[in-house]
Amino acid sequence: MSRWTELTGEASGEEYAARFAALARGGQDVHGEARFCAALVPAGARVLDAGCGTGRVMIRLAELGYDCVGVDLDASMLAVARRQAPGLPWFRVDLAEFEPALLGIAGDFDLVVAAGNIFPLLAPGTEAAVVGHLAAALRPGGLLVAGFGLDEAHLPVPPGLTLPDYDDCCAAAGLALVDRFATWDADPYDGGGYAVSVHRLQLP
Repeated sequence: MSRWTELTGEASGEEYAARFAALARGGQDVHGEARFCAALVPAGARVLDAGCGTGRVMIRLAELGYDCVGVDLDASMLAVARRQAPGLPWFRVDLAEFEPALLGIAGDFDLVVAAGNIFPLLAPGTEAAVVGHLAAALRPGGLLVAGFGLDEAHLPVPPGLTLPDYDDCCAAAGLALVDRFATWDADPYDGGGYAVSVHRLQLP
């Protein structure tokens, strides 16, 4: 069972969406992840939102002209995403078992984004498998972008996955570190408790 399921019971979609809607109404910028991704690949690029949740990031990227697919295990989150953007492709799937062909979609994504503490909230021990499946969905030279917390101040669960652990998983999947930031606003990483990592799938 994933840490996310243990934490939420997969029943928090409406609450999660309401929280971000309130932030937006209060004038907060809720599109930092989408803006970050848009700076990496041109409009029209194929983007996989891995752990898409209620679709906040993917819907914004679709509005900016990206060809997007969203996958998540939490049915309550996907229900919100489908209601907000019924014309976009949303799939319920465990990232540890994700294979585009099984969903009837093409791989060869230009970019895979995993925002929202996806990796620290996976089922323990599946991190390498998830990285491997996401890397396999990328075209050669494609990018994997993941942002997640590293300490108790940035996580709703006890921290487990370290950056060296994550980099090792990426290296095993043929991904090389391109850059690392402290925020989705691309502030330089300073060794703090949150990191946004960009890895590139190496050419064969």
